[in-house]
Amino acid sequence: MRLLALSSLRGSWHLRNANGSVGLGGEVPGCVHTALSRQGLLQDPYYRFNDLEYRWITLDNWTYSKVFKTPFDIGKWQKVNLVLEGVDTVAQVLMNNVTIGETDNMFNRYTFDVTNVIGDVNLIELRFQSAISYAAQKSRAHAGYRVPPECPPPVQKGECHVNFVRKEQCSFSWDWGPAFPTQGIWKDVRIEAYNICNLKYLTFTPFYVSLAREWRLLIESIFDVVSAEPFGGQVTVNMPQLQTQQTYDIQLRPRETSVELLLNVNKNVSVESWWPSGHGNQTGYKIWVVFKLEGGYRIEKEAKVYFRTVELVQEPIPGSPGLSFYFKINGIPIFIKGSNWIPADSFQDRVTPETLQLLLKSVVDANMNALRVWGGGVYEQDIFYDICDELGIMIWQDFMFACALYPTDQSFLDSVRAEVTHQIRRLKSHPSIIIWSGNNENEAAMAQNWFSLPPSEMQTYIRDYVTLYVKNIRELVLSFPTHSDTTDTSLPERPSLHLQSFW
Repeated sequence: MRLLALSSLRGSWHLRNANGSVGLGGEVPGCVHTALSRQGLLQDPYYRFNDLEYRWITLDNWTYSKVFKTPFDIGKWQKVNLVLEGVDTVAQVLMNNVTIGETDNMFNRYTFDVTNVIGDVNLIELRFQSAISYAAQKSRAHAGYRVPPECPPPVQKGECHVNFVRKEQCSFSWDWGPAFPTQGIWKDVRIEAYNICNLKYLTFTPFYVSLAREWRLLIESIFDVVSAEPFGGQVTVNMPQLQTQQTYDIQLRPRETSVELLLNVNKNVSVESWWPSGHGNQTGYKIWVVFKLEGGYRIEKEAKVYFRTVELVQEPIPGSPGLSFYFKINGIPIFIKGSNWIPADSFQDRVTPETLQLLLKSVVDANMNALRVWGGGVYEQDIFYDICDELGIMIWQDFMFACALYPTDQSFLDSVRAEVTHQIRRLKSHPSIIIWSGNNENEAAMAQNWFSLPPSEMQTYIRDYVTLYVKNIRELVLSFPTHSDTTDTSLPERPSLHLQSFW
């Protein structure tokens, strides 16, 4: 029986500014700048001082709207959601003139229940607030003590208080780039309807167990269960190339529930490991996961799984006060040769799969084997990591914090925790990600006192640093078994995860 209905709202939307003096069509995914450019209303934003000339765009409040027909019979579904994979950034979300939610984090996925709001024909609106004015409001509201830096250096001609908004930090300017604090819907938006349950995430974590000399695969499924009562079913996992198949009995409980399955890979079949570029092949294996649930409902998923181990080696060095710092992949020390990856464009909707393929192939052609996804940009698109998996490019993955101190009020922490949870679930199955890093240069900023903090106040900022990165982000990362774990261990004990805060 059919369990899920999907309808994408990509494509043509209408945009207007706050006073209605500017109205035009625009594409989703997209942003206001690219919509204006495609209509011929802007010159090349990168030309000369157009970042300053077009500052009016970012200071205005824009509304995205669309009228759409629901392509399925609403009465046949228990729950209907509006899913926003990426909203940039601060917006009130309405359907049929009813506020269904708000967004304030560019890096989070938002899911709003519209079961009692949606009709046959619908008006959806996202009423954006300028991220510049929002950040300034949040800074003023943080009255107890300042959270530096308030503004970028004057030479950058940038915007202030970026550390108060969960948005691409370099969009407020950086020492290498202009200020374009965009507004828009920068990822997919869709309507999803389902009965009984919906599979939200499906992730794969390989472990090599030395004592047993076998690979094991931890498969985690996250469901939204709308059934009022628990219900059961079976899951069959099949990896034909590895002659491995296993069936499990499961039970799903109401609301969000997690199902963890442990698959023992056939020991009589040779498993080829994933290797960084220049050290071997990037072998992956097709896997099919089929859920057969009570009531005749069925979910089928196909994915690709890679097997490799990672170890960060930090050992005493004779004659030195410091420790070593290098990685072993599949037990072999790897010399890392790479670059810092900043966003490929100030306007994310202009970064196409073809652009990423060209740039990442150029990385390998230049004899690099690693990239560091820098914390002042964005968590990259899914296809970015897919290509890195295929090309053998190792990824040092920052969380999106850079060159600043950050507030730790509860609303900010709640937003960050939702962001981190989503991004880890989205990305953890990629073998290319070998380490998660807390931030870019923030510890150095405190150690070297970049912001001229009075010694008497330093403990306040140290407390905030520990609260954000250790007690929240690190705690969340360690709660997930991930592909960047050291995996030479016995199950069910979970391996330690490498989370660093280096600069």
